[in-house]
Amino acid sequence: MDIGALLGLEQLTWATLVLIVVAAFAAGWVDAVVGGGGLLQLPALLLIPGIAPVQALATNKLASVFGTATSSLTYYRRAKPDLRTALPMAGIALAGSFGGAAVATVLPAAAFKPIIVVALLAVALFTAFRPQMGATTRLRFDGRRHHVMAGAAGLVIGFYDGLIGPGTGTFLVIALVALMGYDFLQSSAKAKIVNLATNAGALLLFIPHGSVLWLLGGILAVANVAGSYLGSRMAIARGSTFIRVVFLVVVIALIGKLGVDVWHENVAPLFAGR
Repeated sequence: MDIGALLGLEQLTWATLVLIVVAAFAAGWVDAVVGGGGLLQLPALLLIPGIAPVQALATNKLASVFGTATSSLTYYRRAKPDLRTALPMAGIALAGSFGGAAVATVLPAAAFKPIIVVALLAVALFTAFRPQMGATTRLRFDGRRHHVMAGAAGLVIGFYDGLIGPGTGTFLVIALVALMGYDFLQSSAKAKIVNLATNAGALLLFIPHGSVLWLLGGILAVANVAGSYLGSRMAIARGSTFIRVVFLVVVIALIGKLGVDVWHENVAPLFAGR
């Protein structure tokens, strides 16, 4: 059977499809634990010959929205996150993602990436040298101020998701641990609900444009759901210490990915011009 013809991608081979499905499973697992699964799933989709970048982005969001829905439900049942914080934060993040997408049409994402790399490096060092951070919940704000800070974090990170995207779930965990004072487990639980909203918002933009490859996205969604379920169960069972370790690994990977982008987009052209 010609899998490429079946999925509407004539140059897609069985070997490439298997690789993408494995990447989708791993992405679901990483996303469920601490976010950042897009670092695996999106580049894998871009390996398909002839796929347009917007098709890869849209199909990635289709698979991811099912994965984040699965992990959100699993965390809700077992970790009981406070929806009074998570749901308003999700709504504001959704609005922020639309704003970020609008800015992306005017300003290049490359202009923001150096700042993000520096911020991630600071977060990685801060987390590595503060082993007690995120071990227990010690909220830094209460009452209205708590919700204002959560909303502000959701707005900024939602904006980032619309503008650039990679590592949105990781940034949500950073904000909920370092800014709000939640432990890593509760932060991951709330981050999934907020990330579900930003994924759904992006998908609502892609669907009317006909960018989603539905059959391929459905296959990847199944793999993403399986990885998300396993990852969220493992994170809940092993707790904040396990999530903190995975968090540091993903942040380092994000620094590497965005650092390479900064080099190719900002630094390498300077040397090429000489």
